[in-house]
This record gives sequence, C-alpha cells and structure tokens, in this order.
Amino acid sequence: MSRLLRNKSDKYLIFAIKSNTMKISDIVANKIDGFPVDYVFTYQFFEIEVGRKNSVVKALNRLADSGKIVRLSKGKYYKPRKTQFGALKPSAYQIAKDFIEQDGKQIGYLTGYSAFSALGLTTQISSYIQIGTNKYRRAVKRENYTISFIVQPNVITQKNIELLRILDAVRFIREIPGTTTDDACRRLIEIFRELATEQKAALTTLALKYTNSVRALCGAILELTGADNLLLKKLQKSLNGVTEYKIPISESVLSTKSNWHIK
Repeated sequence: MSRLLRNKSDKYLIFAIKSNTMKISDIVANKIDGFPVDYVFTYQFFEIEVGRKNSVVKALNRLADSGKIVRLSKGKYYKPRKTQFGALKPSAYQIAKDFIEQDGKQIGYLTGYSAFSALGLTTQISSYIQIGTNKYRRAVKRENYTISFIVQPNVITQKNIELLRILDAVRFIREIPGTTTDDACRRLIEIFRELATEQKAALTTLALKYTNSVRALCGAILELTGADNLLLKKLQKSLNGVTEYKIPISESVLSTKSNWHIK
C-alpha cells in the first residue's frame, strides 16, 4: 500500500482503499463530523473519484433528510448549530462565502445590513445579505435569504474592506433600517473620529470613486472630525462647486454641512 500511495493520484487511491472497507455514507458522515458547526460545504469538499460523485450526493441528501445536516440551496449544505431553542442558521459569511472568496482571492465583501449592524448603525436583522463586488450580478436566493450585490468601483482587498463598508454606510445613509439619518450621521461621526490619520487618507482616496453626494458627506464629516486640510481639498477639488446635495441631516448634528453644499 505504501508504494501505491506515492502515486500522483494518491488521494483518490486512499479514498478507493477506504471505500473497499467502509460504506460511502460512513466516509461522508465521518468527514462531516470534522466540520465546524455553521460550515457550508458541497460534495466537492470530499476527495472522491468521479464515478463516486452520485453516491456522495445521495449520502448528503440522506443526511439532510435525517436532520444531521441542512440543505441551504441546491448542492449546498451546512452543519446546524443546535441550541435549546432549535437549530441556528449559519452566518451571513458562510451563506455567501463563494461570492466573497474564490481560490484564496478576495472577490467581494459583506456590506449592507449585516455590516451596518456591525458598525452600530442599526440593530435590525434582515434576511437580505448584501455583497460588495466589482462585477454586476443578479440577486440569488438561498433558503430564506436573498443575496444581492452592490457594485464597488474600487479594487477590493482585505486591507480596505473596513473602509469600504464605512463608505457604503455613507452612500446608503437614507436606507439604513431602524434609525434616522441624524442618528446614523451621529454614529458615522464617531466612526470617522476613531479612524487613524492613515485610515482617513485611505478612505478619502477610496471615496473619490463614489458619487458626488458621498464625497460631499464624507468631506463634511471629515472636516467636523478635524481631518487634514489636504484631504479636505482633495475632496473639494473633485466636486462641482455649485451643485447642492439633498441629504436630510440637521445642522445641529453636522454643523459643517453647508460648507459642502448639503441641504
């Protein structure tokens, strides 16, 4: 056996040798036992011979029917986290991770309602999952969730995701559920104030690819929080000096708004 396992196809030989002594269903069940709860997977996570694919799919469907795993969508399953109140749903990241990372490369990021909640902008939980991505995609359904996509004009990297989420919150300030634009702006002012100098500089550069109204609101918040004049001039230069932006925020909350033609 040791000679055989040195072959280039050793992982399939291992599976073939095991399957001679164990049922496919037992191999699949044992593999799933090693997965963490909430982990979303497909039959492709199992090292199998092509001819065994149907057997693995059948085994997964039987486990789903028995309740050991849950079918999230066609071909996708997860191990439920069981509590005294019942089984919990997997995280938004797990549900949509194939739209976030591919082959170790960052292709998207969680934004929208889940990100706004993490930023302290809302406490509402939604069945909508929003993904920032560089390419337009149609919304898809997974179990009770709708995954929609927001086109992000900047290159997406692990390093800038936090700043992109903040800019998305500025962009959708009128649409954040369970709050008012004034309260959302108050929280954004706190978030901007907590940013380091280099983060404010990076955010300003990223903001240049957003709409004029986003740049204006970012400018007003940055000015209020004492950002460097060079950053403010960078944003002002990108704006039309006479265009007005209708964003319903009180002057008592954002005293610098008139400097950026926010009405």
